[in-house]
Amino acid sequence: MILAPNPTLDKLCRFLASVRGTDKVLMLIQYVSKILIWHFQRRGLDLSAITRLQNLAGPVSDTRVLLRYSGLVPLVQWTLQSETIMAAAPKNAVSPAQRLLTRLQNLANFIYYPLEHTYWLALHQVIPMGPATRDRVALWSCRAWAAYVVLYFAQLHLDARDLRAREKALMSRELVPSSKGDAKAVDDASPHVVADVIAEVAKLEAERRQLYLNVLTNAAYFPLTLHWSLERSSFPDVAVGVCGTVAAVTQFYTAWQSA
Repeated sequence: MILAPNPTLDKLCRFLASVRGTDKVLMLIQYVSKILIWHFQRRGLDLSAITRLQNLAGPVSDTRVLLRYSGLVPLVQWTLQSETIMAAAPKNAVSPAQRLLTRLQNLANFIYYPLEHTYWLALHQVIPMGPATRDRVALWSCRAWAAYVVLYFAQLHLDARDLRAREKALMSRELVPSSKGDAKAVDDASPHVVADVIAEVAKLEAERRQLYLNVLTNAAYFPLTLHWSLERSSFPDVAVGVCGTVAAVTQFYTAWQSA
């Protein structure tokens, strides 16, 4: 018996072979575990089940931190690329606000990643560091992440404004897309013009869907970063689990679509 190739299995292999895909699977496990632990505690179930979940969540969290050690290299690459693109862009093509946002986001990440890595190494006693200093490093790492999340909200606002402008420009053409994704053309519109506009409509719709996902992901991260940025926070662990799960699901979907 000859088995036919399975496209879904092929996609799953590509997904899990990437750092991004593996991280999203582990992220889902990490935060769903928090919700399950809360549920088991509320129901008064056997403590051994809670302990087993905690024993799973700990190494999963550590693995995700280790995977992020590779994040500095693409961050350097992106920073160099973004500066090159902005320098080569025509005058007024990139607004001063966009330039500032890009640089501030890169700066926040350059603070976040090394501090998080330092904290993790100190936590596991790979490098010598007192508990008080180690905890301060973790706090400022999370504050840098929180700053990035706030800056990303501003970036999403600019992205939404740009998307609306392009949608308005498309609607002002002679060929006007209908709500069903078809098109109505003036009598002299050529078929290839119709096809081009329909393709552009589909592209803008895909960008808008991704924009909504990015807003949802960032909104889920926002309370988490605030929680971890405070020396004392009353944010419950189950809420951490819920917010983290929302961010994990949206990012899992995006990573799966691009695998």
